[in-house]
Amino acid sequence: MSQPSSVPDHADAPEWWRSAVIYQVYPRSFADSDGDGIGDLPGITARLQHLADLGVDALWLSPFYVSPMADAGYDVADYRDVDPIFGTLADAEKMIAEAKELGLRVIVDLVPNHTSDAHAWFRAALAAGPGSPERARYLFRDGVGDGPPNGWRSVFGGPAWTRVPDGQWYLHLFDSGQPDLDWSNPEVREEFHDILRTWLDRGVDGFRVDVANALVKADGLPEWEHEHGTVDAEHAPMWDQDGVHEIYRGWRAVLDTYDGDRMLVAEAWVEPIERLARYVRPDEMHQAFNFDFLKAAWRSADLRRVVTTSLAANDAVGAPTTWVLSNHDVVRHATRLALPAGENPNGIRATDPQPDAALGLRRARAASALMLALPGSAYVYQGEELGLPEHTTLPDELRQDPTWFRTGGVVAGRDGCRVPIPWNAAAPAHGFSPTGATWLPQPDHFAHHAVDVQSGDPHSTLELYRAALALRRDLRLGEGAVDWVDGEADALAFRNGPLLVVTNFGVDPIALPDGAEVLLASGELGGARQVPTDVTVWVRG
Repeated sequence: MSQPSSVPDHADAPEWWRSAVIYQVYPRSFADSDGDGIGDLPGITARLQHLADLGVDALWLSPFYVSPMADAGYDVADYRDVDPIFGTLADAEKMIAEAKELGLRVIVDLVPNHTSDAHAWFRAALAAGPGSPERARYLFRDGVGDGPPNGWRSVFGGPAWTRVPDGQWYLHLFDSGQPDLDWSNPEVREEFHDILRTWLDRGVDGFRVDVANALVKADGLPEWEHEHGTVDAEHAPMWDQDGVHEIYRGWRAVLDTYDGDRMLVAEAWVEPIERLARYVRPDEMHQAFNFDFLKAAWRSADLRRVVTTSLAANDAVGAPTTWVLSNHDVVRHATRLALPAGENPNGIRATDPQPDAALGLRRARAASALMLALPGSAYVYQGEELGLPEHTTLPDELRQDPTWFRTGGVVAGRDGCRVPIPWNAAAPAHGFSPTGATWLPQPDHFAHHAVDVQSGDPHSTLELYRAALALRRDLRLGEGAVDWVDGEADALAFRNGPLLVVTNFGVDPIALPDGAEVLLASGELGGARQVPTDVTVWVRG
């Protein structure tokens, strides 16, 4: 047995977020109460019992603020109000209150890198003209000749600059409807402190911070002509600049004036893991999504390396590691894990090779059982508890992701992981909407994944998640440590408290120790208590 890689003992500081399992709700695709085909806050409230029964500790909601929806709500026009398609402020307050009655904490999304071009500030900036205080809230610049200020590219494809009628250009790292704010402006900083207080006063328990690594750009906006995603590539001047940390220390100071262990979680695609850990130092954020874990190839050596380095980096700053396998921006892991090792496309089209659904689900169940046995916090994306796959045959003419349009149809984008989830197999829209309307169409096979079909079936993915989450809480796995067990070359094995966790990545089955009690298995075991390929087991003894 190798030396253990452990997280610190936090018995004297049992903040809930250190070990929490948090469920991501993508509001427009969770539950539609009024039949318009778009999920809403009353729909979420009506389905909160599902989350309580599942056994999660909190829910995180993607944006539901006023927005023209150029990027599904991540283009915010008013951070203090609810878009009518989702409901009202009263609906939000009711949802927060009813979640708390069920013992669920509530985290909301905050989008600080950019606003919508429909935001009052941006409209004022266009009206005020060059050199005005209004324009100083954003990154307006003069061009070079007839071209933009530099060659920066949008994450969604195409240039990152758009010209306005008076000749200046504004920066948008994402869609042209998402102008970047200038975080060197004190007015911007104070505005977001006030936005934080607005939602903290309404009772939310924390914030997921969108592209947290992007707020500060290098001085002078130096040239960078490479195509890029959201990961810092060779110290790109728009990602992971040191100045972001001062901003989050200010945010942490705001949260620390409130009781109840309010928290911040960073969406920061930052490499290496040691730089990501800087976001969760004691006076900054509380969590940061572990995207190295999400992107890791389905191989024992790769996953062991990611787990080991992640725990060590976060241990060094006294923070929990925050595991994640799926979200609204990536191909669902029930599909992604059936792709060739390490392949992570931005969407899958009907004309692309179609992944093996059975293989993907088998591996997804094993990966989820592995993740939920790890110490720290974990995030579950809506529908993954149903084994929901990516919609890989979505008609191109129905796509809505700006990535699809800005790349001229070269990149499929994220619509396939955002399809409304199924609740009742026989109901209209599989129970998502009373009228059968859905803003994106559900494939017919979603009926087999519906909540009502899986509830009570001991072999279903839903019951696997319910059992895993109950055991995780009872055995306090989130507060534990990883102690690696060496043995089979194609296996990953570790102890966490009383639990031995084994995942088989190889062809040959693996025998469990004599006398070990099987508490959970992601798939059927072979004869003589053998762990087959692509199965994770939890055993005691």
